Amino acid sequence: MGPAGALSLAGVLAGDSGAQPAGTPLPLDLGRTVPPGGDVLSHGRGLDCWEVRKHNSSEWCRFIRSNPDCRLDGGFLDYLEGVFCVFPPRLLPLAVTLYALWLLYLFIILGVTAEKFFCPNLSAISTNLKLSHNVAVSFWVFSLTPPLHGVTFLAFGNGAPDVFSAVVAFSDPRTAGLAIGAVFGAGVFVTTVVAGGIALVKPFTAASRPFLRDVIFYMVAVFLTFMVLYFGRITLGEALGYLGLYVFYVFTVVLCTWIHRRQRGEGLPPPGSWEPEMPTDAEEQESPGTNSGDYGEEYQPLLPSRETSLRILTTALSPLDYRKWRRKPWYWRLFKVFKVPVELVLLLTVPIVDPDKDDLNWKRPLNCLHILTSPLLCVLTLKSGAYGLYQIQGIFPVWALVTLVGFVLALIIFLTTSNEEPPKYHCVFAFLGFLASAMWINAAATELVNILRTLGVIFQLSNTVLGLTLLAWGNSIGDTFSDLTMARQGYPRMAFSACFGGIIFNILVGVGLGCLLQMTSSQLVVKLEPDSLLVWILAGALGLSLVFSFVSVPAQCFQLGKVYGVCLILYYLAFLCVALLTEFRVIRLSAI
Repeated sequence: MGPAGALSLAGVLAGDSGAQPAGTPLPLDLGRTVPPGGDVLSHGRGLDCWEVRKHNSSEWCRFIRSNPDCRLDGGFLDYLEGVFCVFPPRLLPLAVTLYALWLLYLFIILGVTAEKFFCPNLSAISTNLKLSHNVAVSFWVFSLTPPLHGVTFLAFGNGAPDVFSAVVAFSDPRTAGLAIGAVFGAGVFVTTVVAGGIALVKPFTAASRPFLRDVIFYMVAVFLTFMVLYFGRITLGEALGYLGLYVFYVFTVVLCTWIHRRQRGEGLPPPGSWEPEMPTDAEEQESPGTNSGDYGEEYQPLLPSRETSLRILTTALSPLDYRKWRRKPWYWRLFKVFKVPVELVLLLTVPIVDPDKDDLNWKRPLNCLHILTSPLLCVLTLKSGAYGLYQIQGIFPVWALVTLVGFVLALIIFLTTSNEEPPKYHCVFAFLGFLASAMWINAAATELVNILRTLGVIFQLSNTVLGLTLLAWGNSIGDTFSDLTMARQGYPRMAFSACFGGIIFNILVGVGLGCLLQMTSSQLVVKLEPDSLLVWILAGALGLSLVFSFVSVPAQCFQLGKVYGVCLILYYLAFLCVALLTEFRVIRLSAI
């Protein structure tokens, strides 16, 4: 993911699409737009947006508004104009503080949407299509087979924000460095800090064959990316190769699982030397990622009773279980307060189908409301509302047409169904919920990338360092909490498997899909020319950490303890110091 040199970006950043002949590789910028100490590059008639801080503060706003390079593609808020035009220069620290808080909240939105809405609907789709769990894994869905649990459900639940962020970052040559920094940076963080933390929390015996398989696949993925960066381009075949490699990885996991289960019998085998332990049904109810008690289903009445539509609607829209609230610690309550607005909006716009419930989570009044709100959400978030605001023949806006059609369909469904029994077509709501939650994640990821680019302009930081720090850390929050919690509950091997399964998904699908979506019929090659030493340090650090684990873990007979965890964490701290010193040019080496 490391893109083009600054000079190769001149035509693209100038907005002169006609200046680039058909078939010319599309350049992406992975490193700093203007290298520190380098000359100011002219992009058409404007300067690089990174140069705004070199001007007098009275000229900031005019520079931002007149420079084409300062236009943020996509998103609902113009963060650059906000910080340099709305806030006076003396209040720049206040603007940065507000942006940082909004950045943290965007990570919360991504995590809640992926965990409680995106993944459950994916699981429901696989069940409704009557796919076996082994087939469903190809669609990134939850599998009940123990080895697949870590590399599929947890992997995709934690990886969805990473992939969406990478795809959005790749969509703009000026932010592509965020993608390479985030994918590689998250890889280093998860394989060192998270994996080391699991070993510190609960020393355990690693599952030997799954560990070797996952590390080998990940090293192959990192090597392929290194070669792509070295040659400076990625072709259509190579982008498809990334996706194909992930499919092959999934097939390998399925095949190994089938062989192992054949050897041990058809039933669910007990935990073995290479298989993560599975929690019991009672334990799974309290495991991270489940939401059985979040919205009131934890306490069911002993005798069935008919509820009015209004009561069903108000109960279904309550994101807070008051009984659960009273017994939780203060920090859980505080975090829940921040999540409640997000969960309420998501409950209003994203239906959830739960095949494990008798009523499939059918909430007649709320699901009828979803027929109106979900399509409206999709058209208003697609291309930042450009399609939704489009007027048919200059008269009737698209959003009004969608509202009218949705209202009619909602009324028909409400009049032809009952509160007690879901309709036969209830599975359609799973597809609608999947699409709506994906649009939410895409919208949040777009805002996330734009605000990170703005912080890069403010602090004159490269996209790569922002990606390997803020974006990687933020997207890895889910991995860290879910995996460490699982380790504390006594399932360290499953958590350890999730570490590698998730980042394999992130790098293969993030790079492959991100570059594939940038290709057109006339441009089947995307240029990836890293112009910063930091990109190579990042790639080398990830490869070295994998080699260290690949050698040291078998050398310890797969017995992972506190020493292994401390070594991994110290390695990450050393890498982070080298990366930051390189970014601030304390470490100066000849360019590659």
